[in-house]
Amino acid sequence: MKPVVVGNPVVIVVDIQNSGGRSFEEVGIALMEGHDQILGPAQRIVNAARDAGVPVVFFQEVHRRSMIDFGRELDGDEGVHCLEGEEATQLHPELLPLPGEPHIVKRRYSCFFGTELEIVLKGLKADTLVLVGGLTDVCVHYTFADAHQHDYYARVVEDAVLGSSEERHRASLDAMEYLQAGARRWSDELVSAFASTDRSEPGSPSDELVEVA
Repeated sequence: MKPVVVGNPVVIVVDIQNSGGRSFEEVGIALMEGHDQILGPAQRIVNAARDAGVPVVFFQEVHRRSMIDFGRELDGDEGVHCLEGEEATQLHPELLPLPGEPHIVKRRYSCFFGTELEIVLKGLKADTLVLVGGLTDVCVHYTFADAHQHDYYARVVEDAVLGSSEERHRASLDAMEYLQAGARRWSDELVSAFASTDRSEPGSPSDELVEVA
C-alpha cells in the first residue's frame, strides 16, 4: 500500500469556479453530471488541511476578453470560456482562499505552466500535491503530469474531481494512476492523513511517511 501522504502535503484547488454545473452554451465547456457532489468532499479536504496547518493553493482559469491568451485552447471541443469579468469565471463562493492563502490566476491548463506555482511550492517545502477540482481530464490531469515530471508525489481525490465526460474522467484517473501507483485517493483518506500530519508550522520540513489503510 502506497502512502497517502509523503512528507509535506499541499492542497491544490484547481479551477472550482462558478461555471460548474452550467450548460456548454452558457460557459463554453462540457461537463459530466455531478458538479455539486464534488463541492462537499473538496470543502472537507480544504477544511481538514487548514485545521492541520497544511497549505492550500487556489487556482482560477481566467482569459482576457481580447482572447489573446487562448492560444490553441479553442482548437478542440472547448468554446470561449473563463473570460475575465464574467460571473461564471469567479471562484465558487463556497471555496474561497482565506487571507494569506495563495490565489493564482492561470492562462493554460496546467497549474505549473506560466505561473509562480513552483516558487510557491519550493517556499512551502512541498513533497506531496493533493489535487481537487476540474476538469479531471484537462487541468487536473495536466497539472498532475507536470507535478510528476517535477518529481512531486501527486494524489488525485476521486470524489472531489469532475471531468468533461464520465469516459474521459475515468480514463484520466487511470492515466494518473499509471504514472504514480497509489495516486487515486478518496477524501476520507486525505482527511485522516491530514489529521495524522498536524503541523504547528505549515510547510515545515518533514520526512515522515503517513499511511492510511
